[in-house]
Amino acid sequence: MNVSKTAAQAAQARFIDVHYHAGPDAYLRRHSALQAGSHYAAQEGWVVLKNHLGCTAAQAWEAREQGLPVSGSIVLNEIAGGLDWRVVERSLCQHGALDLRFIVHLPTVTGRSHTSRLARTLSHPILSERPVQPLTVSDDSGQLSAATLDLLRMSRDYPVVISSGHANRQEVLRLVDAAERLQVPRLMLNQPANPLTGMSAADLRALGDLPWLYIEQTALTYLLGYQDEEDFAQVLRDLPRVVYSSDLGQTSQPDIRQWRDLSRQWFQAFALGPERIAAISHAWPLQMLSH
Repeated sequence: MNVSKTAAQAAQARFIDVHYHAGPDAYLRRHSALQAGSHYAAQEGWVVLKNHLGCTAAQAWEAREQGLPVSGSIVLNEIAGGLDWRVVERSLCQHGALDLRFIVHLPTVTGRSHTSRLARTLSHPILSERPVQPLTVSDDSGQLSAATLDLLRMSRDYPVVISSGHANRQEVLRLVDAAERLQVPRLMLNQPANPLTGMSAADLRALGDLPWLYIEQTALTYLLGYQDEEDFAQVLRDLPRVVYSSDLGQTSQPDIRQWRDLSRQWFQAFALGPERIAAISHAWPLQMLSH
């Protein structure tokens, strides 16, 4: 695919989902990258693939070579190389000279206690015998680690979006403070209503209207009952720069078309107008991913 056409294709999409899990991943998934790309193409959408084992850049490149609306991300878990700026550089090379930003997720396997409500199966016996080792963005003193700060600084010079991963509440607040101090161009709070972070709509509103800060609201957080209806509705309806995503791909959860149908029902129930729906589903995700 012509690199110059990718941002134009994303701009012409009806929606952008910045968080979808395709296989192979740490858990069994409903679709491969190419299958997922085909489903998003049929829905006239754009998708960013995510993988807890690490990087989806090469998968996204292959999908785009087939004309599919796919870009990638990396999750800096231990098994992928951890909090290392060279890991990000390698991923950018695999992603190609794309005119959309690459999402860099800070670790999602943190070792913190949480019993998932998802029914899921590990994809490979190695992951059972030798689980992914925990990593956090904080050091032993509770402050952001030097490696984390290096990644924030790196984002000023590369076309990336830093995502908070599964940081806890205090770490998120430190990331926001550091991003403001270091003039990070894009920071996305990764599904902050999830139990590992536990931030409500009121908590997020208290952060203020920061032009470089994007708030991800996933459908999965609500589907699993981690977030009540009023909080879900408040985020979708009221907060600035909300990026509405699915966080789907699990075999036990809705498929892509079903998610789109559910989303329309939710938007109608919450009295979201056409402009707000377009903002959270397309305009703000596109703005976040644009250079």
